Parts: sequence; structure tokens; C-alpha cells
Amino acid sequence: MTNILTRFSLQGRVALVTGGSSGIGLAIAEALHEAGAAVVLCARRADTLDAAAQRLGPRTATCIGDVARRRDLAGIAARAAEAFGAPDIVVHAAGLNARQRWQDVDDAGWDAQIESMLAAPFFLSRHLVPAMRERGWGRVLNIASLQSVRAMPDSIPYGAAKGGIMQATRAMAEAWGRLGVTCNAIAPGFFPTALTAPVFADAERAVRLAGQTCLGRNGKLEDLQGAALFLCSPAADYVTGQTLFVDGGFTAR
Repeated sequence: MTNILTRFSLQGRVALVTGGSSGIGLAIAEALHEAGAAVVLCARRADTLDAAAQRLGPRTATCIGDVARRRDLAGIAARAAEAFGAPDIVVHAAGLNARQRWQDVDDAGWDAQIESMLAAPFFLSRHLVPAMRERGWGRVLNIASLQSVRAMPDSIPYGAAKGGIMQATRAMAEAWGRLGVTCNAIAPGFFPTALTAPVFADAERAVRLAGQTCLGRNGKLEDLQGAALFLCSPAADYVTGQTLFVDGGFTAR
């Protein structure tokens, strides 16, 4: 009988992680790298990418790009294949939350959030799926949110993107499943990242949110790593179209 732990190995695989220079993206990249994958980190800033690559070490490359610019996605996909070959895995962790009141939402803010968190996961994946199809194996991992299923203040564009990505995950799973490509999502609860800095800057609010979970605490980035590795590994060969809430039970209450 095969050791079950070998089902979690990513030896020989290549993973592209957008938003991979910090926060959730970097935490997931670390997990995939530790499991044996070569990792390509994609983000907009060269300095933060270089620092993240040094943190991961060998079998790491970088790709500068802005996934909110749809016309750039083909180039990102091409550059992501230069160091180690075409990716087997893509993790769509790039995102932003403008936190605008409904009265202040403008075209640019709306478009940037929808493009980076809803359009890019589909259009960038579409550039990568043909190579996955040739190998008969691929993984697409999206990042959903608590706001995929509930409303929060000053986040209409963000909520629209995150609600959409939960359904897009199902639709992409249906479209690509028979090609050997699975598509799933992780919906994090409250984790300390640059995106959630305004939340954690309010200590009282952070404590209140922790109290709304079943576990009585907010997340630590390492809490996301096991779920991400599972969904990107052969251990999840029969799991697709799912959104796994890693939220300490926030949505269970």
C-alpha cells in the first residue's frame, strides 16, 4: 500500500502563485514549495518579489505582472513557464479591497477589484489549461472570502468579486474536470495581512471578530497552508468545484 503522505507530494510540479510576494499568496507558496513544487511568484513589485523568492530559496522564480490588466495575462502565462516549464498549478491570490463607501465607488475602483479577483482567475487560467490538458493533470486554486456568502461594510465591489469567484470556481470545475484539471477555492476568515490591516489596527474589533468564531481566535497564515496543499495535491484528485472555508468556524455560527 502506498504511503498516504506521498499523495501530498508535489515533487516535479510547477506552481504559479499570483499575489505571491506577501500575505496569503506567500503563505500558500511556502507550503507548495515545501511539498516539492517549483514555484513562480507573480506580483507587481520587483523588490517584494525578490525578497519573497529569497525566503523560499531554490526552485523559486519571479514574474512581474499586474493581473488586473487583462491584456497582460497572456504575457504573464508565458513568462511563468520560462524557468521551470508550464505550470501544473495556479493559485490566484492577488487581490485588493478599496473599502469605499457605496457613494464613493468609482469606475476605476470597481474595475480593478473585479478584474483582479474575478476576471483574472478565469482568463489567466484559460491561458494555462491547455498545457495542463496535455499532461492530463492540473490544479486551479482560487481565493474566495467570507464575503462570498455574507455582506460587510464598504465592500460592494469586493463582495461582488468574491461572490462571483465562488460560482466561477464551480463553473471552471465543470468546464475543465474531464481534462484532468480540478478547480477549488479557499475562503479565509480574518487573517492578518496588508489587505486586512485596517481591521487588525482596531484591537477591539479584532477581538470581537475572534469571538465570533467557534475557535475563539482569528487566523494565522499557517492555518491556510494545509488546506491549500491538500487542494493542490494528488490527495484531492476527486475534489473539484468546492469552496473550503478556513475561518475557525466563523460561518458555522
